[in-house]
Amino acid sequence: MTILLIGNPNVGKSSIFTHLTGVKVTISNYPGTTVQYAKGYLTYNQKKYEVIDVPGTYQIDPEAESERVAADMIESGDILVNVVDTTNLERNLNLTIQLLEYGKPMVLALNMWDDAKHKGISIDIGKLEKILGIPVVATNGLTGEGLKLLQEKITTCEPIEYKKLTNGERWEKIGQIISEVQNLSHRHHTFIEVMQDLAVHSLIGPVAAVAVLYLVFKFIITAGEYITEVVSMLFDIFYLPLIMHLSKLLDGNNLIHSVLIGNISAGKIDFEAAMGVLTTGVFVVFAIVLPYIILFYALFGFLEDFGYLPRVAIILDRLLHRIGLHGYSVIPMLLACGCNVPGVLAVRNLETRRERFITSVITCVTIPCMAQTALIVKAVGEQGDIYLLLTFTSLASVWIVLGMVLKETVKGSTHTLLMEIPPYRIPNFNMQLKKLRMRISCFFKEAIPYVLGGILFINLLHTTGFIEWVGIVFSPLIKGVMGLPDETVAALIIGTLRKDAAVALLTPIGLSSFEMVKAVIVLTIYFPCVATFTVLLKELGIKDTVKAVLIMFFATIAVGGSLNLLGRYFTPVVLIIIEIAIIVICGLFIPGISSKKREDIMDDTEEISEI
Repeated sequence: MTILLIGNPNVGKSSIFTHLTGVKVTISNYPGTTVQYAKGYLTYNQKKYEVIDVPGTYQIDPEAESERVAADMIESGDILVNVVDTTNLERNLNLTIQLLEYGKPMVLALNMWDDAKHKGISIDIGKLEKILGIPVVATNGLTGEGLKLLQEKITTCEPIEYKKLTNGERWEKIGQIISEVQNLSHRHHTFIEVMQDLAVHSLIGPVAAVAVLYLVFKFIITAGEYITEVVSMLFDIFYLPLIMHLSKLLDGNNLIHSVLIGNISAGKIDFEAAMGVLTTGVFVVFAIVLPYIILFYALFGFLEDFGYLPRVAIILDRLLHRIGLHGYSVIPMLLACGCNVPGVLAVRNLETRRERFITSVITCVTIPCMAQTALIVKAVGEQGDIYLLLTFTSLASVWIVLGMVLKETVKGSTHTLLMEIPPYRIPNFNMQLKKLRMRISCFFKEAIPYVLGGILFINLLHTTGFIEWVGIVFSPLIKGVMGLPDETVAALIIGTLRKDAAVALLTPIGLSSFEMVKAVIVLTIYFPCVATFTVLLKELGIKDTVKAVLIMFFATIAVGGSLNLLGRYFTPVVLIIIEIAIIVICGLFIPGISSKKREDIMDDTEEISEI
């Protein structure tokens, strides 16, 4: 038996799905589309049910691709569970009435029941059950309230008969239902509701968003550095003796010792610079990268479930329109700050090919993953804060200038952002831990093989002389145009496997402060890691992926060459001022949605919501 969870977007279907099936689920694309759905299993009274989280839809009459997929899936489902937002029951019932016309066994889940009570909305469940002729259950997807009763109703509901209504008859029916089952009582806005309004305020919202994101990243970097120091001490106390003992067993400077242990100086090991699989490889994963990854996913997971990230999308909508995108594109970019792979995967939720292409390219070119960012902060930060600021202002200026170019050259349209903003909710702690565990396990599956394998690979290339040969071939470009030493070739090669491991390779080279800035920027821009490239190929197709790679190649030459040229005449401080001026000028004067037009759109949206 197949159970379909169906409902409007942002009604909490995924939370209920997780409670019913656990966290081990299968994510698949619906055949012939890029629309994803989740599938899991529910065992109840010794019976096993397949549970599918259907893509969110407002209606059965298909317009968007996700709506067409939802309509197709309903035909094959055995039991329908219609999840509705109790705070917007009138709007949600439009889909409910359409689902009843299929005559399948069906249960109505009144989700977000707690929010409805807080807003003074009361629903007569018994009367609603009688009118609709199906079981109705009040649920809370975050806390799990009502989920046991929902399981019981799902497994005992029966097929129904329901007359097909015209669109007008349907809305007339909905009006009658609301008048009979729903009561509203006056109440004042709570403090949390006031904060929700301020988060999307035209002036306060952007300032608050910048402040929040700055504080989050500042905390991640500061706490990450502290944790890294602690882990480094633990490595010296517990891991170093094991490595030294293994070094003696391998007896000196042979190939196996060089690959596994790396360089030992005066009986000591510099775990970052040794370049052995068991030294630098293990140290980079556990001591440098992992602390930042845990902090990033913990904090952004909280902001995601709390309801703040959709508000960031709304307030960044105007800026992103200036580079041919809309605010929803910020979600893939924020995800890419943790790892570029889920960032690129998330572009499938964008509506047009143009939006998906521009977002993918900008994400891969200008947004380093958290693992790479951690090593950039360490490698460049050691040169001084001014060089760290120069690195990120350079990437920000590339982000907006490249976006301008793509906006003018990539054909297609960008739709207006239409998305619902969920209310602020305190995330469930256990759910947060489950999500964090899943994301960390995914990181281990990807990071450990690529980092350890990458360092092994680069050692073998050194042994065969391949890196020296590539350095000679590309010397006019790397050394001449970008002003980088030939030794950076090793880092560029390993960067195709894993960007964080590539940054780690720069430290032993002995680059100057400005060379380190140029090197990490070139590493960020020139080509995505192999995992991201694979996903990019899957999401964009061969043709657009080739175009994206060519854009990255020419952007690398342009940015690396420009930094090399300008660095000869200007100090880092002057370069930062120039880049900030570029960002400000582009942000202010590129044609986009005017403030007046945006206010009109928001007014129209509020009127529609009231209606």
